[in-house]
Amino acid sequence: YLAKQPSLRAALRDPSDCEGLTGLVEEQVRICQRQVEAMDAVKQGAELAVKECQHQFHSRRWNCSTLQGLQVFGKVAIQGTRESAFIHAISAAGIAFAVTHACSRGELEKCGCDRKIQGVSPEGFQWSGCSDNLSYGIAFSQAFVDNPERSRGISSSRVLMNLHNNEAGRKALLAHMKVECKCHGVSGSCEVRTCWKVMPPFRKVGNVLKEKFEGATEVHPKLVGSRKLLVPKSSRFKPYTAHDLVYLLASPDFCDWDPQRGVFGTSGRQCNRTSPAMDGCELLCCGRGFHTAQAEVVERCSCKFRWCCSIKCKQCRHLVEVHSC
Repeated sequence: YLAKQPSLRAALRDPSDCEGLTGLVEEQVRICQRQVEAMDAVKQGAELAVKECQHQFHSRRWNCSTLQGLQVFGKVAIQGTRESAFIHAISAAGIAFAVTHACSRGELEKCGCDRKIQGVSPEGFQWSGCSDNLSYGIAFSQAFVDNPERSRGISSSRVLMNLHNNEAGRKALLAHMKVECKCHGVSGSCEVRTCWKVMPPFRKVGNVLKEKFEGATEVHPKLVGSRKLLVPKSSRFKPYTAHDLVYLLASPDFCDWDPQRGVFGTSGRQCNRTSPAMDGCELLCCGRGFHTAQAEVVERCSCKFRWCCSIKCKQCRHLVEVHSC
């Protein structure tokens, strides 16, 4: 819901303004009051998560579409399906990512670069520069994103599922940190290298979590001693790790409009007539058939480089066939 708001910098001029943010639980309001300056990064992280979700699922029956209002993804986000698992993972990762970036840019008082990595590495380079302080971003995400789940009580299967998937999202970010280096020496020779750690591009995190979505494990609750755990529903399923996504319920087919389940259906969606994959008209339209129409497309064409220094193009118009369910 924060992703849909205008800039929070203007809305939160004072810690007391945090109480006016809709949809936050009590502890999230307290975190906002303690760190008002971090809330714009939280909003950016939520926006990033929504955009990445829509990129990853743009050609599938469920395309991560959003609603106006407090329930941004409709009921899909709260149904315990693998789609819900992905939403939780990408959201937790998005907020950790955006808060870490804000730290590195010097926008937050309580954190900066990660200075814990010091000295010479086994490979012989010097750790220096501004390493991304991902440990701070992850700790913030754990405190802020996990809190609504923890406040519901740890014994609920849905809570256990959501907390696991939140952590899996953050681990996708942590597992793909990269090392960047700079060479120093006469005429750019690499006599000395200084290196630092940076987060992967968020697209990489989205790609990793989409793979985890495809291989998610269906689980059910089981009492082990006095603790409730989520275990694979079938003995044929591989044991899941902390990096994998888990879900409790099979997904609906997302074919037909069903507001009770928060499903928008695929009627009217554009499809690819020649594709055998999920974006193809047969699968995306669920066998209901599709309409074909002509649409005019305007593109740049006949581009020429002009000395110096511009490119001059013509505008070409042509008709294309558009297929929709």
